[in-house]
Amino acid sequence: MHKNPQLRLTRRSFVAGAAGLAAVGGVSRSLAQETRTFDFRTRLTSYVFEDRPPTPNLVSLADHAPPPVLRLRKGQKSVINLTNGLDDYTTIHWHGLRIANQMDGVPYLTQMPVAKDETFTYAFTPPDAGTFWYHPHCMTMQQIAHGMTGMLIVEEDMDPGFDADVPVNMKDFRLNDDGTFLPYFTARGAARGGTYGNVRTVNWDVAPTYDVPSGGLVRLRLLNTDLTRVYKLFLPPVPGRVIAWNGNPVLEPIAMPTQDAPLWIAPGERADIALRVPESEGTPVAVQSVIAGQLTDIVTLRSVGASAKRDLAELAPLPKPELKEPDLANAERKDILFGWSPDGDGTKNGLCGDFGYTFWSIDRKPWPGDAVEGTGPVAHLRLGQSYVLRLYNESPNLHPIHLHGLVFKPIRSNMRTLPANWTDTILLLKDEVIDLGLVADNPGDWAFHCHVIEHQKSGLAGYIRVS
Repeated sequence: MHKNPQLRLTRRSFVAGAAGLAAVGGVSRSLAQETRTFDFRTRLTSYVFEDRPPTPNLVSLADHAPPPVLRLRKGQKSVINLTNGLDDYTTIHWHGLRIANQMDGVPYLTQMPVAKDETFTYAFTPPDAGTFWYHPHCMTMQQIAHGMTGMLIVEEDMDPGFDADVPVNMKDFRLNDDGTFLPYFTARGAARGGTYGNVRTVNWDVAPTYDVPSGGLVRLRLLNTDLTRVYKLFLPPVPGRVIAWNGNPVLEPIAMPTQDAPLWIAPGERADIALRVPESEGTPVAVQSVIAGQLTDIVTLRSVGASAKRDLAELAPLPKPELKEPDLANAERKDILFGWSPDGDGTKNGLCGDFGYTFWSIDRKPWPGDAVEGTGPVAHLRLGQSYVLRLYNESPNLHPIHLHGLVFKPIRSNMRTLPANWTDTILLLKDEVIDLGLVADNPGDWAFHCHVIEHQKSGLAGYIRVS
């Protein structure tokens, strides 16, 4: 059994939760409406994966591994002082948060990279509650491959009524038997579906088991921070429902995942599931996937203690997101094509690293690199206007497409029925065409890219301008 230091086992007030985080990041013990301040320093650390020797040169945001779960609150100003303790430059992107452009953490587009021993202050007020995450957007592949990903939870104003809150950060590592790192990508993988890791982890542990209250209600927060892997997850037939998708409460139902109809979670995506834990102590509930033809446990919940005798009907519904519906009758359409491209000599990323291959493109133009001047936007949207983005995938590979700073709703696909739930990331299937509706309500230059990071770094990236 693995202990999860980030698991919250009882309903508690936000102030109590903040006190529990004090040791993680220097959070102030403040009242709910006062500014919360965190002081973080990126640093190298080590960790023991399975029965291997300790793995060195892992990257964390605190003085322990894995990187901490960061809990904020909707509508409360947060200040995060990031000091870079690495030799490489870095930034932090707050994936899914609709915040001011200059706080988005994208090198050159929104800020300069942070050098060793420099400090950059991120200050923002989260407008939405939900499950988000953070990761570097400079030296992205290297630092994510070495572990620099963490869950970002924005608490609701109200208490939904859960007995336990279980963060599940799913990520592969590529390791030798001696614990050292294998190369984090291959050119062959980058030109296809991506390069898979050989050590699959949850919160840096392999197939952990977490104890939760028998007969209780659990909020399972599933997050895929892998460079490449698309998870197809399912659960045993226990009472439950999907309550949020990619940080936003579900408006159109998403079926509970089964082996015959698993839930696909691509890199960058999240799903919140409300579960009713079995009554009998010691009963396991495993989240599973079929990987390389083998039934694989990803994470297991085990019931402990006397039954809490809870019922899913006791949960309060999550508040609906405060978002503007796109006016589809008067929306302007923008066509965007994602495809393969052998043209180019690799991206040039200045202080954030070069990538020597070009395999992918948007509108048949491979992204030349973060620091390249004179590169225009993929699309220019007028502030406050409604748009339909029509995304075409002309390649045989999957592409989870992420848009910073904005959210959108799927309208239609040429291949499947998609629930019209707000999201910041959408998985494009082979040969799929998807229409997305949005309101361009957040000004700035917003990164727009595939979250298979090898695809992003070898050309499948750009930005959308809202002004």
